[in-house]
Amino acid sequence: MPRTIEPWKINLISVWFGCFFTGLAISQIIPFLPLYLEQLGVTGGESLSLWSGLTFSITFVVSAAVAPLWGSLADRKGRKLMLLRAAFGMGVVILLQAFVTEAWQLLLLRALMGLTSGYIPNAMALVAAQVPRERSGWALSCVSTGQIGGVILGPMLGGLLADWVGLRTVFIVTAALLMVSFLVTLFLIKETGYTPVSKKEKLSGREVFRSLDNPKLILCLFFTTMVIQMCNGSVNPILTLFVRELAPTAENIAFLSGVIAALPGVSALMAAPRLGRLGDRIGTQRILLATMVISLLLFIAMSFVTSATQLGVLRFLLGFADGAMMPAVQTLLVRHSRDTITGRIFGYNQSFMYLGNVAGPLLGAAVSAVAGFRWVFCATAVVVLINVLFLKRFYRRPKTVLPASADKSSAQPASAAESAKTQD
Repeated sequence: MPRTIEPWKINLISVWFGCFFTGLAISQIIPFLPLYLEQLGVTGGESLSLWSGLTFSITFVVSAAVAPLWGSLADRKGRKLMLLRAAFGMGVVILLQAFVTEAWQLLLLRALMGLTSGYIPNAMALVAAQVPRERSGWALSCVSTGQIGGVILGPMLGGLLADWVGLRTVFIVTAALLMVSFLVTLFLIKETGYTPVSKKEKLSGREVFRSLDNPKLILCLFFTTMVIQMCNGSVNPILTLFVRELAPTAENIAFLSGVIAALPGVSALMAAPRLGRLGDRIGTQRILLATMVISLLLFIAMSFVTSATQLGVLRFLLGFADGAMMPAVQTLLVRHSRDTITGRIFGYNQSFMYLGNVAGPLLGAAVSAVAGFRWVFCATAVVVLINVLFLKRFYRRPKTVLPASADKSSAQPASAAESAKTQD
């Protein structure tokens, strides 16, 4: 008699495909926004740079503002509903972007896109709530490979489509891919064991943090999420220019820069599930601290490279750390919070992630303008070092004693177990 597949495994596979198509859809648009703005009539270097920066960042700014709201709604109405909302909403908004005739219309739709975002964090929250806690690190790492794979393939697919059928068609194809995510979610994902939180039971933001066994650690993990995104984004504004400085005689600078930019994603795709499984065995916090220290050393080394090949090798090695850090943070958030507030916690964490997406490029652009390209890597390393020191401090602190015995009884055993690991 054939053995039936456990429901959480079916959900994990379905969520993986949903995150893959979402990552693919979003990433294939971003590299071509400046070209699309030129088609809409934005001319001149300064004006194009300004509009490009605004259209790129406004989505993340709006998303950061509304992410806690969607997280709260997920705890009350269910994560699957939030996945359907995000996939369908983004699909419609991106489809409308194919028909704009003015730059301000594109800017407005990009802001509206921020309101509809949230597929991937809600997918993570759904998986975290259903997967056995002792396998949560591996499961969340697997889900992250779906997003990473989509982000890697997105720009290549978008480039091919832009050359073959034009930029506007890229938006239409992107909307179609998001509809695929919507259908995968609608028909394949089953949210089991979900207990809705009523309005009366809903906690305020202050009460959410009071219910945590180690609220300072959670805040530190939020900050870690922002740092991870800052580190990934700080190099983006100067990468092509730095590669040109390292290889001034190369004729294919754009292609070479694109390959170097994609290398961390390739190695992250390879490393994420393995390091997630290792974290389940030896302690997720150890994996997080180790990979952050490795990334710190790699950023320092990048400031001394003398060739594009050296930079490519170091960025490839950086991807192994990148593939573990974000899933490790999400795993620790799950293990140190209750199921009834997981959506809220992931919503707050998503806000910090979006803030990192905005702050990273600003940091890179500002440091490079003042001190030069190589100092961007040094500044990024300093940010990572500060974060490592904070993590080590809060992991050494004893667990916060909850004020009420009821809170103690409702605290999840996995959280206590994970806290015990951190004190070893």
